[in-house]
Amino acid sequence: MATHMDTVRVALGERSYDILIGAGLLARIGAFLSSLNLGQRGVIITDTNVEKLYAAKLRAVLAAEVITVPAGESSKSLRQASRLLEMLPGLKLDRRSFVVALGGGVVGDLAGFVAATYLRGINFIQVPTSLLAMVDSSVGGKTGVNLPQGKNLVGAFYQPRLVIADTDTLQTLPERELRAGFAEVIKTAAIWDAGFFTWLEQHGQTSLAEAVRRCCAIKAEVVSRDEREGGLRAILNFGHTVGHAMEALAGYAGVLHGEAVALGMCCAAELSVKRAGLKREEADRLKRLIANSQLPTRLGERYRLEDLRAAMQLDKKTVGGRLRFVLLKKLGEAVVSDAVTDADLEEAIYVCR
Repeated sequence: MATHMDTVRVALGERSYDILIGAGLLARIGAFLSSLNLGQRGVIITDTNVEKLYAAKLRAVLAAEVITVPAGESSKSLRQASRLLEMLPGLKLDRRSFVVALGGGVVGDLAGFVAATYLRGINFIQVPTSLLAMVDSSVGGKTGVNLPQGKNLVGAFYQPRLVIADTDTLQTLPERELRAGFAEVIKTAAIWDAGFFTWLEQHGQTSLAEAVRRCCAIKAEVVSRDEREGGLRAILNFGHTVGHAMEALAGYAGVLHGEAVALGMCCAAELSVKRAGLKREEADRLKRLIANSQLPTRLGERYRLEDLRAAMQLDKKTVGGRLRFVLLKKLGEAVVSDAVTDADLEEAIYVCR
């Protein structure tokens, strides 16, 4: 029996595509892909954790080869991208062939980068299996890998042909990964929709399918207005300037992306009170929702200001050496600002210790 499925459209002219959201969608992936008129050859790129759960099911339906990378952020590297690219000619993939990214944000970004660069671009389908990937990284066409100096410093904008978010896969997600993904849900509400933020305060993580649908609808709207981060799309990086710096300093180990973003949002909330007019009570609401979602709100002593500042200089929003932060004017309304001073940043980090 068919289950309920929501469809969110990302409107980008000839690059438009659908996000399919619902339970039991992996079993229907063959039908979804047949409507795209893809070539006969394809490859499924996944990681060692997701392979055990879902790769056999997709391989049987798609008759595609499976290539596996080690689970974890360390696989989002030029070394892994090079390994994957060098395997594709032997599989006789051509320009009508396809790459399926089966997994979380690391797999989606890595596989998308491979699809974008092989033969100057072949068909790409996102099948996110983590909450973070469903609500954020699988939508919008950002692909890429990390360098030791910083996150996502090598990459390309390359839109998928389709995104298939089977919410059943969230049931196998480790609790820590689920919480980390929820940080991106909070971020999305904080920058765009105060009503959604209130809904999250009331419902928490009890209705993840609805949270996925609303986040995808918001991101689709933002991306449709600004595909390549020329202006509006930059607000999606709320909490990420400090968060990405923390990940780089940690060597992409020990702290999950969503956990780093949660801490980054706490710092950004303080900066927003100082520089964007955010009311103190709204900053406290944001921090409270983060804490109630069992996400970290305290940096501790691990990260020194000077190290964070140096790492943030490599942030993609930095222009002419001047850091630009995404701040909140109020819950549901974000702005990109270059008014943050070193003293402001020092104070925000001190408060969030």
